[in-house]
Amino acid sequence: MFINITPSETGNNKGSSAGLVNYLEKENRNMKSMDEHEKWFNGNRDDIRPHEVRIGIDSNVAKLGKDDSKFFLLNISPSQKELAHLCSVYGEEGAKEKLKEFAVKVMDEYAKNFKRDNIHSHKDLLWFGKLENHRYYAHNDKEVRNGTRQRGERKEGQQMHIQIIVSRKDITNTIKLSPQNTSRGKNTSHSRKMGQFDRTAFKQSGETVFDEVFDFERGLKERMRYANMMKNGTMEQKAQLHTLGSFMERYPKLHEGHITDDIMANIHHEKYPDVGSMLSSIAGGAWGLFEMLLEPAFDASAAQQTVAGEEERKRRHRKKSQRMKR
Repeated sequence: MFINITPSETGNNKGSSAGLVNYLEKENRNMKSMDEHEKWFNGNRDDIRPHEVRIGIDSNVAKLGKDDSKFFLLNISPSQKELAHLCSVYGEEGAKEKLKEFAVKVMDEYAKNFKRDNIHSHKDLLWFGKLENHRYYAHNDKEVRNGTRQRGERKEGQQMHIQIIVSRKDITNTIKLSPQNTSRGKNTSHSRKMGQFDRTAFKQSGETVFDEVFDFERGLKERMRYANMMKNGTMEQKAQLHTLGSFMERYPKLHEGHITDDIMANIHHEKYPDVGSMLSSIAGGAWGLFEMLLEPAFDASAAQQTVAGEEERKRRHRKKSQRMKR
């Protein structure tokens, strides 16, 4: 699940939303019939017209200066595997409606992430969503750079995703809400007043909600927390993740969502001093995996060596890429 927050696809969110609204109508302009158009939606309606979006966003700017952000763009892009799951359960048309329902829940999480009084759900926000069915190759895609695809050509596979324009001000046009404010402040009360936004927590909540609502079994390496720890974690955390992946191949029960979540949370919070203590905790825990205690002594150094080798490979690749850019 990819969830991203940007100023605007058009590069400017300090003026009118007209350019962005027009850009997000690009698929509709290729439709022969109005009946085929994807309408804008929010938590209350699913038949919103483009001019209503523009007027709504552009009118909700009380006490914002000319250099202040007026709105933000959220991109909610399920993976190919996630989309295949939705289509297999609900059919393609049903998947579209479920994806819209999911977007409403994501906006609930967006609202709650500000931790502001009177901002509790999507109903407290002014926002408009648009489902898009396709993606197109851009100039910076590797396929365009190597000449195998042309800019503007439609990408293959299932590409359904949601684009959301959300106002900087709340639904009452009185409270400023900016996902760009990631400062933790001097203390809890200060952070609460400033409306701190934790982007990582917000993106993680989207993944969690998707899995819970659609009963989706997410693989270890498909998890956001796994990617973050493999990128920014300690060598010990990476060794534990590598080992966990190996044992999951031998013990299917470890694939159960809540078990994987619990173990990864413990790794994230560094509850396990080393690989051995992680395995002992798993085997002796409440998950009934006592047979792991009968495993031959596990060589923790092997996992660490594997991770160290992978880190060295990445380092050489980055160094080579930097030389090529010069």
